[in-house]
Amino acid sequence: MIRIWRNTRGGRSLQSTSGFTFVELLMVSVIILLLASAAIPLTRVTMQRQREMELHRILREVRTAIDKYKDAVDTGQIAGVDVKLGSEGYPPDLQTLVDGVNKAGDASGLKLKFLRRIPIDPMTHTPDWGLRSYQDSPDATSWGGQNVYDVYTKSEGKGLDGTTYRGW
Repeated sequence: MIRIWRNTRGGRSLQSTSGFTFVELLMVSVIILLLASAAIPLTRVTMQRQREMELHRILREVRTAIDKYKDAVDTGQIAGVDVKLGSEGYPPDLQTLVDGVNKAGDASGLKLKFLRRIPIDPMTHTPDWGLRSYQDSPDATSWGGQNVYDVYTKSEGKGLDGTTYRGW
């Protein structure tokens, strides 16, 4: 902004230099701070929502792999699994879903694999998941060790909807 000041005293004219006043700079700074302070909580909520969506996706993926393993046992596609020993046809651990199991009646050595890898929990940032066996109660916090019937996150946090992540 250019301001021109004319002084009629003595016949001289004075011109100010172009630039911003202190008050103008202060006002712009305050507006920028207000906008930034409004954006930070929005960014935090967006990041939490993305982690929650990732948790939902991973839980669905692992549970689907467990169900496919159970279906393969029930239809006789997997050799060497004795359902009568208390496994109920569920995998003994998550690593079995990654390593794969031998197909029944297949001499080629091909394995049925259900997961590429054990996924990282987006809430705890570790591949350490809470496990429940078929014999455990639905709200158990320790794994019985017989088989893997269900997985859950070990995070103690609450979701945006108010429910605990462990309950998902």
